[in-house]
Parts: sequence; C-alpha cells; structure tokens
Amino acid sequence: MQQIKTVGVIGSGTMGAGIAQLLVQNGYPVILFDIDETTVTRAKEAIESKLDRLVVKERITHATSEKAKKNLGITTDMNSFANCQLVIEAAPERLEIKRSIFSQLEEICSKDSILTSNTSSLSITEISGQSANPERIAGLHFFNPAPIMPLVEVVKGLKTASSTVETLVQFAQTINKNPVMCKDTPGFIVNRVARPFYNEALRIMNDKIATPSQIDRIMKNAGNFKMGPFELQDLIGIDINFATTKSVYEGFHGESRFRPHYYQERMVQSGSLGRKTKGGFFDYDN
Repeated sequence: MQQIKTVGVIGSGTMGAGIAQLLVQNGYPVILFDIDETTVTRAKEAIESKLDRLVVKERITHATSEKAKKNLGITTDMNSFANCQLVIEAAPERLEIKRSIFSQLEEICSKDSILTSNTSSLSITEISGQSANPERIAGLHFFNPAPIMPLVEVVKGLKTASSTVETLVQFAQTINKNPVMCKDTPGFIVNRVARPFYNEALRIMNDKIATPSQIDRIMKNAGNFKMGPFELQDLIGIDINFATTKSVYEGFHGESRFRPHYYQERMVQSGSLGRKTKGGFFDYDN
C-alpha cells in the first residue's frame, strides 16, 4: 500500500464534516464530496467556523487553523478522488447507496488506494461483495463528534487484506486516534455493546419506572457516564440510533436482546430526532 497523502471524504453531513475537520487539523489535505454544491459549501463554512472557535479557545494555533483551511477542498464530482490514496465514505446508512459509491470509486481511484466505509452497522463484507478488489475495502468507523472521540474501529471484511488493516491502523494513529481492530460482525464492538444501554433505558422509561432525565442523571452521577442514554440519542440522532438498532437486530437474526423499541420508532415517525430537529427526548429550542 502506498503512503497516504490525500484523503477523500464522501458525505458532508455531521460525520463526514467531522471526519474532514479531524483530518485537516492533523495536516492531511482533504477533498470533501457531496452531491449538492450548496450543501458541501455550507459544510466547509461550518468547519472553518469551528476551527476559528478552537483558536479562540486556544485549543489550536492560528497558524494550524489557517493551514487546515487551506487543506480543505470541496467538490461535487467524484472524479476528484482520482489521486487520493484513501477514501472514507460517510453516506447514509443504506446498502444500495454504499455499493453504488464503491462501484464508482473502483473505476476512479488507483488500484493501490484504500476504500473505506464509516458505516456503524452494515456489513463490510456485504458492501464489498460486488467489488472487483474487496481486499482493499475495509471499515473505518469514527464516533461522533469525530474530532473529539478517541476511538476508531478498523473493520476487516471477509476478503479485506491484512495489509489494508495494518495501513489503516497506522493511519488512525497519525491522526491521534486509538484504533481497535475488529471482525465484520453486526454492530462491530461499540454498537453491539451499546444496544442494551439504549434499549433497556427505553424499557425503563416506558414502564414508568423513571423519566429520561432521571435515567440520564443516574447514569452520569452513579455510573460515571459522560452522557446518559437519552441525551446521547438526541446528540447522535434518534433516527440514526434506531436504524443502527434495527441493523444489529437483523444482523443477529432477531436475537431478542437487540430488539428495537417501538417508542423510538414513534419518535422517528413524528420527526422528533433530537438536537438536529430542536427536539427529541429533550427540548433544544433555546
């Protein structure tokens, strides 16, 4: 595998923009892609604004911020990834979308480049199942917010080459992350562990044993969690959390301990998705 010099990021939503910010802060030139120019331009402006705030808070220097801004490019043309040694896909969690993206990338990128997905629950083996070179495809799962959360899951699909995994582990270390290698199982490590954290909290709430605010307070004060299960769902997005739970449940062929809760589904149906809609389990109007 060749040395990683330029990275492409597909998707300028919360995760894609966060990954792009993380990379430029650590000195990597990045090409951020989205299908709509207005969307990707808005993401670039948001990243630059966050870099400015980090300077004000004295987390980074002005020189680092300016260099990071220069390293951030945007595009609506996937052909711009032709010279990237690594591409990170952070598109919506739909298998057909991801397969289409990887099919296009195989035509555009060098055969030596590494193609990765930031998927939190879909199978890397299934995503790469129709690829001509599945050995260079792997999972590179960051956590929200990507510039802050230290863990990165490096996921090895059934046909992913060991050299691909080794390169990604080394890359993660260069951006000051703690990589953990894992097999391509439903939910990988963190999301598999986290399902009972959310699901049991929903059951306790639904049984009227405690309210969301009470459960969150107990988990933070007594359990020493940084955030409670309801506050965290609102931050991640209740729709994203519900989709991940469904994926893990289906991946384990209906194992009861991973069964999604109907109340979470009702929240999604109502459009109450958390912070991004200014309301979820808690109110964010102010």
